[in-house]
Amino acid sequence: MTTLDATAEDVHAHSHATTTAAPAADPAMIGLPSFIVGSVALGLVLVGYVPASAVGASLAVIIAATGVGLLIAAGWAAAVAQSAVAGVFGAFAGFWLSYALLVLGLTHNWFAIDAAAAVDTQAVFLISWLVIVGMLTLATLRLPVTYTLLFALIEVALVLVLIGTVQASASVLQIAGIVVLAFAAVGVYLFFSSASVATGGAALPLGPPLIG
Repeated sequence: MTTLDATAEDVHAHSHATTTAAPAADPAMIGLPSFIVGSVALGLVLVGYVPASAVGASLAVIIAATGVGLLIAAGWAAAVAQSAVAGVFGAFAGFWLSYALLVLGLTHNWFAIDAAAAVDTQAVFLISWLVIVGMLTLATLRLPVTYTLLFALIEVALVLVLIGTVQASASVLQIAGIVVLAFAAVGVYLFFSSASVATGGAALPLGPPLIG
């Protein structure tokens, strides 16, 4: 009996240790792939993989995968009290869904905006999100530097898209597309870090914060 009791206690202790060592829930496992796929789709459009007339080529991915996926990730993050993560995913869900609505609205004349005002309308969208992404970039300065790099690249891409749109420059938009693919690559690295932790491994090196 003593041996059986000891064995039962060992099994219970092992089970308890396994349970306590389980990785914490991580909404990034949904949020990052959702963000990455929309970024890749938009980057390909900007670099000219499709004709300039096919401006809506990325919208199916952006609406159904990126927008919806980020909303799910934001809800999950809020449910597990990860306020900062919920805020970031929620903000980017707004960015991607509003981008899709802008493109659909302009191409289908939903907003009664004539062709002469279309460029300025796009500039309003881009400037508004430049402010928000700049704010988020500054808010990441106390996080590992990889996060700051991600947001800084998004900010650079928005600046380039704004310049390319206002100047009607295909070459600047192509450079913007390259930057978009670059921040998608940073997102892939962050996903691998989260996936490593979620599967019982260690996080990848993310660098020290710029502000301690």
